[in-house]
Amino acid sequence: MSDANDFVVLVDEQDNVLGTMEKMEAHQKGYLHRAISVLLFDQKHRMLLQQRASTKYHWPNIWSNAVCSHPREGETYEAAAQRRIPEELGITTELDWQFSFIYKATDEISALHEHELDHVFFGQIKEAPTEVNPAEVGAVRWIEKEELENDVANNPDQYSFWFKIILQEIEQRNLWPS
Repeated sequence: MSDANDFVVLVDEQDNVLGTMEKMEAHQKGYLHRAISVLLFDQKHRMLLQQRASTKYHWPNIWSNAVCSHPREGETYEAAAQRRIPEELGITTELDWQFSFIYKATDEISALHEHELDHVFFGQIKEAPTEVNPAEVGAVRWIEKEELENDVANNPDQYSFWFKIILQEIEQRNLWPS
């Protein structure tokens, strides 16, 4: 039996709530739903990357932003982001909303679909987390902007679809901390 944590909030393109759906069903059918992405930086302006756990039901072992998840029914985007940081990384930090976007992608291995209205938040931390949730996170690492750009260009299949969109948005909006 599913609990409320296994549901996503379905929305239209203007973020009007249409209802909820079990998370796996929403990913099987490709319905638009709410999501959050958190990018964490250190004082040297390096970004913290998360490698998704090998046990994830879609996009396992892929590198992505520090935290990504879904708000629960009645939960704000920021509250969801603040909840997921300690659940995944075992840390807390203040966050600033940066932008939102809608994307669609299909995981060729699982045949599951991401169709999300993703709200992106930035935060700053002093050091990489050491006690991560192994059900969510396979590894974490710091990366400099130029190294990340080169690695994504040379190994695009090693990075999540949404993260590559986020990186393009950061570049276009000149948002990388300096």
